[in-house]
Amino acid sequence: MNEKARLMKKIKEYDFALKELNLYLDTHPNCRRALALFKKYKDLRKKAVDEYISQFGPITPEQSSDDQHWSWIDDPWPWERR
Repeated sequence: MNEKARLMKKIKEYDFALKELNLYLDTHPNCRRALALFKKYKDLRKKAVDEYISQFGPITPEQSSDDQHWSWIDDPWPWERR
């Protein structure tokens, strides 16, 4: 597995964990352990996304950082990049 695929896999895993914790916290809003896990995975996801963006470019349009050119539309499209 290359670095790009490894980072995207980590991001997807963190997304899954955050969604599951979100659902749990909806019914257990005072669970300190779940709140701590949510913060942990949120921080890990941010780190993985920042690393992905710095190496491979934005995943979503709002992550585009070029103020002089709307680079989001440059070929290849983000989902086509390998």
